Amino acid sequence: MGTEVNGPEGIDRSALEAMLAPGSSGSMLQRAAYLSDSVLEWEREHLFARSWVCAGRSSLIEQVGSRIAVEVGGESLLLVRGDDQQARAFYNVCRHRGHELLACGDSDKRGSIHCPYHAWTYTLSGDLARTPRFEQPAGFEMKDNGLIGIRVEEWQGWIFVNLSGDAMPFAEHLGTFVEIIENYEPERLVIGATHQYVSPSNWKLPIENYHECYHCTVIHPELCVLSPPDSGDNIFAAGMWAGGTMVLEPHATTMSLDGRSDALMLRGLDAQQLRSVAYIGLFPNLLVSMHPDYIMTHRIEPRSAGETFVECQWLFAPEAVARPDFDPSNTVDFWDLTNRQDWSACEGVQRGLQSRAFVPGPFSTKENAVADWVNWIARCYLAGRQVSYFPT
Repeated sequence: MGTEVNGPEGIDRSALEAMLAPGSSGSMLQRAAYLSDSVLEWEREHLFARSWVCAGRSSLIEQVGSRIAVEVGGESLLLVRGDDQQARAFYNVCRHRGHELLACGDSDKRGSIHCPYHAWTYTLSGDLARTPRFEQPAGFEMKDNGLIGIRVEEWQGWIFVNLSGDAMPFAEHLGTFVEIIENYEPERLVIGATHQYVSPSNWKLPIENYHECYHCTVIHPELCVLSPPDSGDNIFAAGMWAGGTMVLEPHATTMSLDGRSDALMLRGLDAQQLRSVAYIGLFPNLLVSMHPDYIMTHRIEPRSAGETFVECQWLFAPEAVARPDFDPSNTVDFWDLTNRQDWSACEGVQRGLQSRAFVPGPFSTKENAVADWVNWIARCYLAGRQVSYFPT
């Protein structure tokens, strides 16, 4: 007997095979992929837990003893900066009675990790150090009751975690994205602003929207003044990412309310990078938009099949942020407007998906990056696991 392939329940395999057939332009996934909580649970296990997922910026735990509780793929994790300056991640649960070590979203800085329920105490490396007033049963070993650690990689100022511990090597996950981003030096950039959004749409819809500008002339008139929606090219290269570039109009130096930069151009950029914007989606949950004077990111966290948390951050050169007159509002307000236009579109799609009349329509040639992203999801569904993303 062959090995059973366990794709998500409620997904029609024949429909997936049809959208992946040679000569097909591709289409959106079937409705259940966007509406079913059981499909989301499958995705959390196979596309999030078994992948490298961005948990946030390294500055969340900048100093020794710093820790913060974050949600990643439906799990609460504790990020910690150890005595050796290394970033570590643990499941946010005490080994005694399961109490969370820190409320999700809260942060702290101490020389050890304490459970607020019975005061079990762990080192910054996760080892159990003290169990006050605990009468140890026979066979109890301190060394066997440390926190459950999670695989961590710190790269370019971001923290990535792999819950399952068996994801592909991190360098393979990044692929040639390393070369695309290196001139922007994201490891030295600092957060100039953060916005948080909750969109009543499936987590895949903001990503699908991000990978095309076919919609820009309809819902982003402000953006089209700064960058022609049909400009630039998609990039096809190795790694778990998709994306491309767009160029700036001659009068614009960056993407902002008036096209002017109130920051500083990022050092090290070549002439082409100073006149363009790169939009890269690093699977499964980080969108990285590289501009001449800043990097904008969207970190995606599904909360349910029909609700998505999005953390948007703007990273600037430290010397720009240090200026007394630094004001990122020209940039931030432009993208807040654009974000809200996008979320409105995604919410409209989410409502439309609930109609019995919904049938996935074909993608155009202007949506080939979206097709690549959706086809990757479809191939994962068919394989019953996460597969490598290499566009054809």
